[in-house]
Amino acid sequence: MSDPVPPGEFDRPLSDVAAIEVRGLRTAFGDHVVHDNLDLMVRRGEVMGVVGGSGSGKSVLLNSIIGLRTPQAGTISVLGHELQRASRRSWSELERSWGVLFQHGALFSNLTVRENVTAPMFEHTKMTRAEAAELADLKIAMVGLRPDAGALKPSELSGGMRKRAGLARALALDPELLFLDEPTSGLDPIGAAGFDTLIRDLTDCLGLTVFMITHDLDSLYEITDRVAVLADRKVVATAPVGELEHSDHPWIREYFLGVRGRAARKARQTVEY
Repeated sequence: MSDPVPPGEFDRPLSDVAAIEVRGLRTAFGDHVVHDNLDLMVRRGEVMGVVGGSGSGKSVLLNSIIGLRTPQAGTISVLGHELQRASRRSWSELERSWGVLFQHGALFSNLTVRENVTAPMFEHTKMTRAEAAELADLKIAMVGLRPDAGALKPSELSGGMRKRAGLARALALDPELLFLDEPTSGLDPIGAAGFDTLIRDLTDCLGLTVFMITHDLDSLYEITDRVAVLADRKVVATAPVGELEHSDHPWIREYFLGVRGRAARKARQTVEY
């Protein structure tokens, strides 16, 4: 399946088209090649789902995009800045322009929720403690946590609450980009559905661009605009879920047309009906 990018889109200025553009990416661990000549473009304002089998390099790709891993070859541009050529000042601006929710929340265990959310504010701004605390409480409310959650430690939170606290911290600096690594993993179906709704609502209200790694087929059907499929060391398809259902690629067919995929599609059709 070809990527349904309008003709000439890559020829337009990056700032007009893409939030993220990856070209010719190659990453490897020793002799083990994870990505080879991988291309991907994430459009501004879309929710991009990223799927792939175990070992396909989904988290490695995310870490490369946010600068936690240096690829062996290729270029990565984020919000118009090519990472390999970005100055220290550009890096500082970029780090303020994105938020990351890691799979297990990655909250500081010795800090309260409010202190976790204010941490990036103190790192990247000159806010006073009172200003940061007030803004943190706003972010905590924004993700659906009750007011007293700000005074709790991560160990005092349920799994779903930790996810929301991590999301509040990711949104602390009003980012343009939101990176989500398995945001609904470990949540029960009701909690996962609620988190999906939260992500979609925040995306629409805040004008976010979302890069979301997930295995959750319900999430893919419910909130993504397009899905990028990692297989064979590269992105083999990028399209809305409905188009991927017609792919001839073996992994894509098994994933979207297998038992779980059929169940997710049927549930979605039932809701729409």
